[in-house]
Amino acid sequence: MIDAGKTIAAFGEVVLRLSVAEGELVLQSAGFEAHVGGAEANVAVALAALGRPTRMIGALPAGAIGDGVAGELRRHGVDTRAIARRPGRMGNYFYIPGGPMRPAEVVYDRADSAFATMAPGDWDWDALLAGTGWLHLSGVTPALGPASAEAALAAVRAARARGIGVSFDGNWRGRLWERWHRDPAAILRPIVAEASLLFGNHRDAALLLGRDFSGDGPDRRREAARALLDAFPNLETVASTAREIVDPATHRIAARIDRRDGDAQTPPVTIAGITDRIGTGDAFAAGVLDGLFGGMEPMAAAERGLALAGLKHGLRGDFAPFARATLDSATAAAHDVER
Repeated sequence: MIDAGKTIAAFGEVVLRLSVAEGELVLQSAGFEAHVGGAEANVAVALAALGRPTRMIGALPAGAIGDGVAGELRRHGVDTRAIARRPGRMGNYFYIPGGPMRPAEVVYDRADSAFATMAPGDWDWDALLAGTGWLHLSGVTPALGPASAEAALAAVRAARARGIGVSFDGNWRGRLWERWHRDPAAILRPIVAEASLLFGNHRDAALLLGRDFSGDGPDRRREAARALLDAFPNLETVASTAREIVDPATHRIAARIDRRDGDAQTPPVTIAGITDRIGTGDAFAAGVLDGLFGGMEPMAAAERGLALAGLKHGLRGDFAPFARATLDSATAAAHDVER
């Protein structure tokens, strides 16, 4: 699926997450907990921790904040030489944990960031994709605005023209889309059309294809995935999860992979004592990619993604920088099902 000697590139905005402490409202105490994150950066960090060569393509503000963020990525083994440094501000988001009768909330502060203000022509895809064997990006990037949406489409087209595989994670962000576009599907469909692997469920299928799908049971999930595979000829694989929320600290999650010639779905795994749900979908994507890059069959790759997602639920922050030995152990434990 990928030349083991080549780099996996991730294209998107690296952000700062500013979190309120559990059990508090905004500014109830005089501080926020800061973590580096971003959907694509999360995948790059997780894969780097597993020993995969990774590169982050993006833009950060020149100065101390951008230096610190780039340094955090390098600390986790991600190559940052393809990150442009330019005038502008850091993209941020605020995470407000939920509580009894109150859901968790994300508030974005990303307008006019150093990344979002990059013009489509500022990206030199010949140079940025040199030596890469795979490109990963998500629906967050086109949701940022017209320039980022154009850059995302140019990136996937450049990758496909060079024989580079593309994975795309739907990562629906309604609050970002509502700022500038009333028909996200029109922006997303040409991007998904260039992808080899889509991380998306029945809701993504409904958005992209303009008709309702149910996520109620494996057969209905297969129906949605098959519709995506039929609609986008370049797609080879659709990976997804199904989550049942028992209570805020206990979820049951199953993972599946669909291809034209068949599908594989794991039994549900109960994850209890959840510390932090943010970034778990990105951990799932990284685990599946690692499995497929390693030549695993779909069921094993789905189990691997589920295991890495499960590990991330117990770690604060956006990243899932778990060593391969830890993931191998967790993948074996993922076979255990609560009965």
